[in-house]
Amino acid sequence: MKKQKLSKKFIQECNKITAQRPRTVIQHILKHGSVTTQELKDRYGYNHPPRAARDVREQGIPLETFRVVGSDGRKIGAYRFGDPAQTRFLKRQGRTAFSRELKQKLMDKDGCRCAIYLEELPERELQIDHRIPFEVGGDRGHDEENPEDFMLLCGSANRAKSWSCEHCVNWQDLKKPQVCRACYWAYPEKYNHVAMRPIRRMDLMWKEKEVEVYEKLKRRTMKLQKKMPAFVKEIVKKFITE
Repeated sequence: MKKQKLSKKFIQECNKITAQRPRTVIQHILKHGSVTTQELKDRYGYNHPPRAARDVREQGIPLETFRVVGSDGRKIGAYRFGDPAQTRFLKRQGRTAFSRELKQKLMDKDGCRCAIYLEELPERELQIDHRIPFEVGGDRGHDEENPEDFMLLCGSANRAKSWSCEHCVNWQDLKKPQVCRACYWAYPEKYNHVAMRPIRRMDLMWKEKEVEVYEKLKRRTMKLQKKMPAFVKEIVKKFITE
C-alpha cells in the first residue's frame, strides 16, 4: 500500500508516544502505511484489534478503518492514519494507568463487580473504563476526581463495549456526549438505547455452581431444537405472565 505523506511534526509527535500497545500500532503504520487486524493478532498478539486501535485514537491520533483482502481471501479490517489536521497533540492524554485510589473509590461505591454483568468478580479481573468514550467526551473524561465518569468492567464486557461503541454513529460522526449518557454501555442502570438502536439488552454470566444450571439449560435447548436466547425469553415471558 502507498504510504501517506506525513509532516515532520506529525511523525515527531507520533514518536513521543511510549505506551506499548498504541506505539506498536503507530510504528507499524509509520513503516508500512497501514496495519491489518490480522497483523495485529498474528504478529503482535493483540486478540482484540479494535482495542489497540482505540488506544491510538485515545492518544489523539486519528485512524481510519478500511477493508482489505486477508491471506484467506476474505475481507478484513485495516487501519491507517486519518487526517493529520484532526490530531489533538496538545490535549493528548490517552489510556494512562488509572490510579489505585480511583479503582478503590469505584469498588467502595459499586462493589467489586462488573457494571455490565452485575456480577462480583476478583479485583484483578476488573478494568477501569470511561463511561463516555474518550473519542466522544474528550479530555473531560480523564478527571479522576469524578468517579461517576468511570465504571468497572470485566474483560469480556470491555471488549463488547469497545466493539459496539466503535460501530456506533455517535462515535464515528456525531460526537455528542448526551447520546452516550442515554446508552446501555455508559449507564446500563438507566438507558433508552444501545449504540443508538432502540433495543434493550441483558448480559448474563454463569459462574461457579451456576455453570451446572447453564449446562442443563443448554441441553434442554438442544433437545427442543431451539436457540438458547429465544428459549430463555420464552421462560421469562411465561414466568411473568402467570
